This record gives sequence, C-alpha cells and structure tokens, in this order.
Amino acid sequence: MAKILYITAHPHDESNSFSIAAGTAFIKEYKQLNKEDEVIHIDLYKEHIPQIDADVFSGWGKLRSGTAFEELSQEEQNKVSRLGALSDQFAEADKFVFVTPLWNFSFPPVMKAYLDSVAVAGKAFKYTESGAVGLLTDKKALHIQARGGIYSEGPAAEMEMGHRYLQVMMNFFGVPSLEGLFIEGHAAQPEKAEEIKKNGIARAKDLAHNF
Repeated sequence: MAKILYITAHPHDESNSFSIAAGTAFIKEYKQLNKEDEVIHIDLYKEHIPQIDADVFSGWGKLRSGTAFEELSQEEQNKVSRLGALSDQFAEADKFVFVTPLWNFSFPPVMKAYLDSVAVAGKAFKYTESGAVGLLTDKKALHIQARGGIYSEGPAAEMEMGHRYLQVMMNFFGVPSLEGLFIEGHAAQPEKAEEIKKNGIARAKDLAHNF
C-alpha cells in the first residue's frame, strides 16, 4: 500500500479551476485503480501552513541550544510543531501530486510556504562533505498545472517558473523525476476553453494508470 499526498494550491474548486478539474479527475481515477493506497488531500488554502518567521527561528534556535520544547512560547510551540508534522508527513509519503495554477509566471505563495515547510535537513535531504544530498530517492512526483497562456514553447517558455521551481526542489530532495501535465491556452483562446479543459481531464485520467 502506498501513501499519496494530493497537494492543491487553488482557492477555487473544479467548476472554476482548470488545474483542480484535472487534478480531481486524476485522483478519482487513481483511487479507482489503486483501492489499497491511502490518499491524503492537503488543500493549502484550508490547511495551516506556518511561514518561517521570527517565532520559528527563535523556537528552532532554543531547541538546538538544549531548551525543552515545553519552555518555548506558545507561538513558538504551535509553529514549530506544525512544521514538524508537515515535514514528517511529506517524508513518509510515497508519491506527491502537486496541483497549481500558473500565477504571474509561478504558483500561489502558499505553495512556496509549503515547500519551505518540508525542506528539512535530515528528512528531505542531508548535508555531506560534498554538499547536500536528497533523501527522497524512492518517491514519485507529478505536477498538474493550468496556464491561461501558452508557455510550453516559444519565448514565453523561459518565463514559466512554477514547474521549474518544483523541478529544482524535487531534484534537491532526491526525487528521481517530476512528471508534468500542463493545461494551457484557455485564456488566450477562450473559444477553445471547454475543449482544452476536457482534453486536460482526459490526459489526467490516462496518467493515473501509470503513476
């Protein structure tokens, strides 16, 4: 049995989001095909994802210096423990499915906060004499991303930073590869939007058979 983290970063549901529509189709198909697997949905717009702030740095510093967890302030305890739970959950999963829109050439800020929360030495990677080495070498990852314009080719391809950032992070964590499913052009070609959405959903279902 595998544990799948289905991580979505969009404030809308499948009726208003092309990425969520494809993601929902993918995960439903995956569940049908892999009934024994555990799928955990992490909706980043509903979950508490602490930003790494002064409380977090202070709490981490105190713990490293030998201070007992119970002696941290309430804010420090809340944030440090939540970050620990998120990073443990991520490291223990077998597969990751990230679902995001392309906003301003990247993804919503909450996805960056989430990736910061799981990028923990000793869990996702380790430091060695020759540099950082990823520890998640037995995982699989998929990124489903909706793009209103066309970013898969031409000059605009160099402007896309969301998928490329995820590629960098997965590589840093040691994840062998990050597959991408891109639904694009529906804002640039509104007359084809419904066709583009249906095609994206169909491709998402197909991907579920081999993930």
